[in-house]
Amino acid sequence: MIGLLSTTFGVAVASALMPLISVELFVIGLVLKGPEVPWWALALVIAVGQIAGKMLYFYAARGVVRLPAFLRRRTEAKTKGRWSAWIERFRDTCRKRPLWTGGVLLVSAIASLPPFAAIVFVAGWAKVPLSTFLVTGFVGRFLRFGVLAVAPGALVAWM
Repeated sequence: MIGLLSTTFGVAVASALMPLISVELFVIGLVLKGPEVPWWALALVIAVGQIAGKMLYFYAARGVVRLPAFLRRRTEAKTKGRWSAWIERFRDTCRKRPLWTGGVLLVSAIASLPPFAAIVFVAGWAKVPLSTFLVTGFVGRFLRFGVLAVAPGALVAWM
């Protein structure tokens, strides 16, 4: 069981960093293969792995992690563009309305609408407090993957 959970953690981190890897398909396959791991343990390990992986994006957006040269701008813009103005307004909104900020993060972490990877990057860029990101992201990811881990068994029991 420990080997299965460590593999699950690795897939969760990898899927957080590379969108082409689907931890959702991995979980469904794992649960359909045989329910030897409790649903809550799977959800816990995946939520921790996902948040650990997304931290790289969060800190990269804050400028703490230096991105490779091919991902950085070649020249600095001399004037503020529309995007910069939008980010400034978003930062102000996040500071003034912390419940709204937490709600957006939570909904995105659960439903991935808007995509959680994009919201993580924007949250880092908008300087959302780390505690807000960690709590809402973890709770949302735990709920998402908890439901996903329970769904195949519930569907079989219902039919």
